[in-house]
Amino acid sequence: MKRELLLAAGAALMLCISGAQAAPPANVTAAVADAGRTDADKARDADRKPEEMLEFAGVKAGDKVGELLPGGGYFTRLLSAAVGPDGKVYAGVPEADVEKAKAAAKGNVEVVALTPGALAFPEPVDLIFTAQNYHDFHLKRLNLDVAATNRSLFDALKPGGTLLIIDHAAAPGSPVEVADTLHRIDPAVVKREVEAAGFKFVSENNAVRNPDDPHTANVFDPAIRGKTDQFVYKFQKPN
Repeated sequence: MKRELLLAAGAALMLCISGAQAAPPANVTAAVADAGRTDADKARDADRKPEEMLEFAGVKAGDKVGELLPGGGYFTRLLSAAVGPDGKVYAGVPEADVEKAKAAAKGNVEVVALTPGALAFPEPVDLIFTAQNYHDFHLKRLNLDVAATNRSLFDALKPGGTLLIIDHAAAPGSPVEVADTLHRIDPAVVKREVEAAGFKFVSENNAVRNPDDPHTANVFDPAIRGKTDQFVYKFQKPN
């Protein structure tokens, strides 16, 4: 009986420890629960899994974050709240989008014009975050030197800093040309290219994977839009 009680107590302790580890950091929880978030943003949470993404990225209060091509600002607003008043979010956008982005920027968000192929922020950052954009490096119309672009991301980070990439998955073995036709990319291509720039692959998060996606449709196709199979890769710049 005594042994059974000890085992039960040990199991209960492990459950408590597991539960404590499972709780997201307070700054992440507060950012997602922020009462000031728009209904439009909150409606996208089920698909974009913001709590899981911010926790996986390791964003902390006071961090300096470079967000690459923030689009409508869904993650910009979350990152801004997560880093808090002592942190900073540099929203990196093309030159043509600077004025529009500045009009929407608030608080600790600073808009930065990015030069294609040489992506830089005003100071070294703790985290570079980009969602659904890496495949754009391979668009024919941009004619980017992808290797040089990835090296510029490496240089923009502090030693030990994190690069987080979320993107639409193409079928394994797909050529990079599907970036133009489907707006997708083979995750293996991303891993190979980013590691070639000096980054160390850390881990993968499967929160936004969708095994039912056939990987054959353009991501803007109404049949799959918002439900694509997406991969989330975390890389680190060595210290």
